[in-house]
Amino acid sequence: MQKIAIIVAGGSGVRMGSALPKQFLPLKNKPVLQYTLETFLLSFPDLQIILVLPDAYLNMGMELIEKIPLHQRIRLVAGGVTRFHSVKAGLSVIPPQTNAIIFVHDAVRCLISTKLIQQCYQQAMEKGSAIPAIKATDSIRQTINDTSKPLNRDEIFLVQTPQTFRSDILLSAFQQEHQPEFTDEATVVEYSGVPIHLIEGEHQNIKITRPIDLLIAEKFLDDPSLF
Repeated sequence: MQKIAIIVAGGSGVRMGSALPKQFLPLKNKPVLQYTLETFLLSFPDLQIILVLPDAYLNMGMELIEKIPLHQRIRLVAGGVTRFHSVKAGLSVIPPQTNAIIFVHDAVRCLISTKLIQQCYQQAMEKGSAIPAIKATDSIRQTINDTSKPLNRDEIFLVQTPQTFRSDILLSAFQQEHQPEFTDEATVVEYSGVPIHLIEGEHQNIKITRPIDLLIAEKFLDDPSLF
């Protein structure tokens, strides 16, 4: 079974307060994106990566890739206007009849472990999908028309990536037209009528979005036992 990871790096850096997209920001003297790419390359010796970047940053992406050992296993693709269109651009370079497990991962979730990647692969092989998620620990409230109500946090899960699927499921789902409800690959697949299956995620698998996230990531790299 082939293994293909679509790494989506469409961030602009606005919430980070940076002119440089967050995937290229330095984390202990190495770009955030580089950690992600290297972890996926280490997870399986035969895994191929499709890196999806905004068109304006393709050259910067190529310069980064060339510094990475095993960079021959990375292909660069220009993204689209939404996450859906960026993932679709990555999928478009995969032959339709490919028999593979496909991972779709946020480039800025740079603390993911090879263990979680491998676990996602195994579950997707067995069940067709593996969506990493962790249970909510805070109290949760839903607000509708200025009125809020509590939700049962034991039934709430925070979704992560890599969202992992058999290729036949994911390629078919992305033949649909884009819908506003498509917030991630799981919603696209579910909208196509295929149920999704969760798998336990990792607390350190955070998404680098704000400056404090970089500080948390630095602490983890200094001492993973803190998590």
